[in-house]
Amino acid sequence: MTISGKEYMNRIDHLKSDIWLDGQQIAGKVSKHPAFRGAIKSKAQLFDMQNDPVLRSILTFISPQIEKNVNFSYQQPKTKDDLLFRKKATELWARTNFGLLGRSPDYVNTGMMVLAASHKIFAAKDKKFGDHILRSYENAMEQDLTFTHTFINPQVNRSISYLEDSYSEENIAAKVIGENHEGIIIQGARLLATQGGITDEVLVLPAGGNFIEEAYIYGFTIPSNTEGLKFICRESFVNDDDSSFNYPLGSRFEEMDSIVVFDHVLVPWEKVFLYKDLNIAHRFFTEANFNTMLLFQAVVRMIVKTEFILGLAESIIEAINIGEYQHIQDKVSEIITTLEIMKGLHLSSQVNARLDKWGMMTPDAKPLLVAIHYYPRIYPRLVEILQLLGGSGLILLPTENSFASSVRSYIDTYLQGANSTAEDRVMLFRIVWDLCMSPFGTRQTHYERFFFGDPVRLAMGLYNGYPKNEYTKRVKKLLETNKLE
Repeated sequence: MTISGKEYMNRIDHLKSDIWLDGQQIAGKVSKHPAFRGAIKSKAQLFDMQNDPVLRSILTFISPQIEKNVNFSYQQPKTKDDLLFRKKATELWARTNFGLLGRSPDYVNTGMMVLAASHKIFAAKDKKFGDHILRSYENAMEQDLTFTHTFINPQVNRSISYLEDSYSEENIAAKVIGENHEGIIIQGARLLATQGGITDEVLVLPAGGNFIEEAYIYGFTIPSNTEGLKFICRESFVNDDDSSFNYPLGSRFEEMDSIVVFDHVLVPWEKVFLYKDLNIAHRFFTEANFNTMLLFQAVVRMIVKTEFILGLAESIIEAINIGEYQHIQDKVSEIITTLEIMKGLHLSSQVNARLDKWGMMTPDAKPLLVAIHYYPRIYPRLVEILQLLGGSGLILLPTENSFASSVRSYIDTYLQGANSTAEDRVMLFRIVWDLCMSPFGTRQTHYERFFFGDPVRLAMGLYNGYPKNEYTKRVKKLLETNKLE
């Protein structure tokens, strides 16, 4: 069933997860805390949308497992129409936050859906593990749960030759240090949990490539308030005044990032779906199509974000009347090109989708991998274009209080636009500034650079996985015809 935004907020407050910010443990309702309330309120809006009678058919479906309306992201697609349904719903949600919520609930929900669809992988050695992920998935659907996820180890030493001492008394990367009849015991840390502490549960997956010993091979979900689980947050990018005029994007969409610390955390067996099996871990990464389905969601968000950037660019042009200049048109054409490339890649993945071995209609991975290789490289340029269009106007930005002061008349005169009042012009330019130059905005740029991992490794994956043989065969055929007698 689906919950309301208020139910989501009350549930997160009731959890009282162990969240630390600026050396202080969060006390009271986290939904009221300046560092978290913007994202929580924005997520609550998403939950309310799925209960809107007008939008319900777009954002929910009747689950065959529980025979109730549940969130669209839990649907296991069986047809290309199902993928189109998922795309339209993702797009609708993303447009409410302009693609700025990188971890809207549908992202990790999609991951849970894929885990359930491929549950036979986890049941290969012991049927109970497959049953565990199915029950977790069905419970998530029925309760309309939200998840953060974590699968990155701390950056202690990134040298190729570095191996963590398995026998050290101090565990850095989270690992299994014991087990009993109740479950497994995890000690150590993981990065990078976006929205850590403001979701119902945490999905924990193996860190890719870190299979040095069995203690690092595990997969499970646990409630965010599990005993011994801590979320240590970075500095908040939300200013204390929380003004939507001064910080129009950050005040609404700031997603906190956190280190997840497991301090002798007991994970009940019924929450574990992968345990100390290297073969199953490899099968998960190669057979489950987990990344493909996540990218299908993520690329839609990136398209929506690019639409927003295009809208901002054109709004700047109209505000200060610079549209007649050729170099301006050239710059905005770059944004348009990016938008159409991303839309084309996503459509290609959808049109060429195929049923996988688990019966799930899976998008063609190739164009999605191209998209996630391309967008992290082009996004900083899109931001730069907005900066170039705005020029000094992005520096000279009075605050909300300035418009309530005795100097307002000067501001109204000297900061007006060609087709707008000073207040409207400043409001527009503050949105652009918040996306391009504020701490919130620079985090957005860094986030897109590394959204799906190291860009070089993504390029390696694209190169090594792309079917190139048919093209080299054509070259060889030409070479054969040109051989000397």
